Amino acid sequence: MKWCRIQLDQGPAYGVVEGDQIAILSAAPFERHERTGERCPLAKARFLPPVIPLNFYAAGLNYRAHIAWANQHHGMTLKPPQQADIGYRSANALVGSGADIVIPKDSTGPVEFEGELVAVVGEKAKHLPEREALGCIAGYTLGNDLSERAFQRSDRTLWRAKNTDTFKPMGPVVVAGIDPMAQKIGVRINGRMVSEYETKNMIFSLAHYIARMTRYVTLYPGDVLWMGCDGPTLPALEHGDLVEVVNDAIGVLTNRVVRES
Repeated sequence: MKWCRIQLDQGPAYGVVEGDQIAILSAAPFERHERTGERCPLAKARFLPPVIPLNFYAAGLNYRAHIAWANQHHGMTLKPPQQADIGYRSANALVGSGADIVIPKDSTGPVEFEGELVAVVGEKAKHLPEREALGCIAGYTLGNDLSERAFQRSDRTLWRAKNTDTFKPMGPVVVAGIDPMAQKIGVRINGRMVSEYETKNMIFSLAHYIARMTRYVTLYPGDVLWMGCDGPTLPALEHGDLVEVVNDAIGVLTNRVVRES
């Protein structure tokens, strides 16, 4: 199943993608729902983030090549993690496919992309063994984890480097039934592929993360887990750039970059 969340005249709505149409639902697909009978042409859909999560988790450093690249290009001294630790992000930063990414007027940059696979939780989960962990996932979507590196260097926390409004595009759709460890994720800027990697190279698998996390925290329907990126995060994004995160199964997450006036 492929589903999404879109803006209708009467407000946000969930829908199931069926060919070139979206069949509108009364609630989220992971909740009790029914079809309303309303339909929206896919080509005219105004995509919203597929969910507004209660909890927004980010795996962070989960690929060895990305760690090596960051050390080489940013002068960092990062090491591969010894265990699957999770970070948190803020839902205010979420926007859907088609929305603008707005760079703050006082940003001195660079603003860098990170195209990621995102898992959407569909069932409440606690104390899951690794072999059963993926059973709580409703499906997968794409995310672009933007970072303003000057803010990151100067601030004590990542509050604005990672969580500035519009810095977490997510979408366009959620796809169920795909293997999270067998996906190829790419990033294009102005039509040119600048990054491409395979999720099989994660240091810790999604199932491992879920098993470790649910020892301590409860996952709730609508929560999201962003699984990190591999390889380069440059060139930096500039005003006017069109940035796309691409995956054959999920589609294309598309956003235009603008600088705050």
